[in-house]
Amino acid sequence: MDIRFFELGDAEELASLFEEMQTYYGVFCPPRETILAGLLGRPPETEILVVTTDRIVAFAAFAAIYPGPGLKPGFFLKELYVSASERGRDIGTALMKRIAALAVERGLGRIDWTAARANDRLLRFYDGLGADRKEDRIFYRLEGENLVALAEQA
Repeated sequence: MDIRFFELGDAEELASLFEEMQTYYGVFCPPRETILAGLLGRPPETEILVVTTDRIVAFAAFAAIYPGPGLKPGFFLKELYVSASERGRDIGTALMKRIAALAVERGLGRIDWTAARANDRLLRFYDGLGADRKEDRIFYRLEGENLVALAEQA
């Protein structure tokens, strides 16, 4: 198992894993060419780590954010996904350890992320990392027509 940063040559394999992820979550998946365009045209501030064996089997997408507690920067982990065929092999834990090491190396003070309340296995995984649940927070998302409506008020 190798953990490394995404490279442009990984796009096709990572797109396949994105498709698997969308199916797993039961959400819309855009066409392959749209996925590839998104990967290749993603904001430069975003980072993706991939885990490879004989193929890409997992990834984590994250970005640095500022400010946070104590006015320190941190990472926001947008997505961590391990292929269904590879779960239970500590790949997710290895990815989180690598992201934590990057945060410490860069002088960042935290990693934030969200998790589905209904996914008990996922919550046990994150609890097992030593992460504190922040039950006092509510996750919001502004999207679609509501995003456009608010933007039109600017």
